Amino acid sequence: MGRLAYVNGRYVPHAQAMVHVEDRGYQFADGVYEVVPVIDGVLIDEEPHLDRLEYSLNELMIAWPVTRPVLKLILRELMARNGLARGIIYLQVTRGVAPRDHKFPAQAKSALVITTKRLAPPSEAVLRNGVAISSQPDIRWTRRDIKSLSLLPNVLAKQAAFEAKAFEAWLVDAQGAVTEGSSTNAWIVKGGEVVTYPKNNDILGGITRLSLLELAGRTGVKLVERSFTLAEALAADEAFITSSSAFVLPVTSIDGKKVGEGRPGPVTLQLRQIYLDNVARQIEAARRAGER
Repeated sequence: MGRLAYVNGRYVPHAQAMVHVEDRGYQFADGVYEVVPVIDGVLIDEEPHLDRLEYSLNELMIAWPVTRPVLKLILRELMARNGLARGIIYLQVTRGVAPRDHKFPAQAKSALVITTKRLAPPSEAVLRNGVAISSQPDIRWTRRDIKSLSLLPNVLAKQAAFEAKAFEAWLVDAQGAVTEGSSTNAWIVKGGEVVTYPKNNDILGGITRLSLLELAGRTGVKLVERSFTLAEALAADEAFITSSSAFVLPVTSIDGKKVGEGRPGPVTLQLRQIYLDNVARQIEAARRAGER
């Protein structure tokens, strides 16, 4: 059996997965999404991801399409049917199908689409050499804390980074501060401090970011949530990015200029290992609970 998707109550072949032409996600980007990593068949940081989904739905006044326990069953069923051991599971919830009108429809039912994707871990070359960053202006709306489908500015930034032969774009606001990446959170290490932008409406609160803040705090690493400029990043000892798909990746150049010594630094590598150890504990806990 080929790859399947879940669409509004049905498991269907991925190539035949479709939504109505008047789904508000298609016409207005009126919806939210989540991406949950899967390692060894286990959903990593599942509860925080579902908490963020709930937050995004509440902020946009979109009803849950199914209850949270039912959603968790659907996620596991789709993973099992697709034989997903390592990769991501993508969830999208829209306000539903209704005749095109900007105001909320009175009767629409929330629509749910879920897909899976296999992903290999970052290559040894990436971990050994780090990745390049291209800075881009931050032109997004002011509610970046909502994991909304409205991602066109992020798409443009990622494309610009690709054309600059960079792995990721760091978005710089009108005051010169680096807010976050187009699909990652941004961090620097300077003078023994690990710095990342504070959680507010200016950034999406990454789940890996949240987990790393909690984990690193227990190790005695000094964490500071504040804004930092592009110039500070270029003068930093180390830099790195976090995301649900890559966890912690070292940044070794920004706009063609070396960060630190131009290779992954010890603090970054330590934090990556701390997070990987956390993933291993979640997998072991799932194994003991009989989920694997």
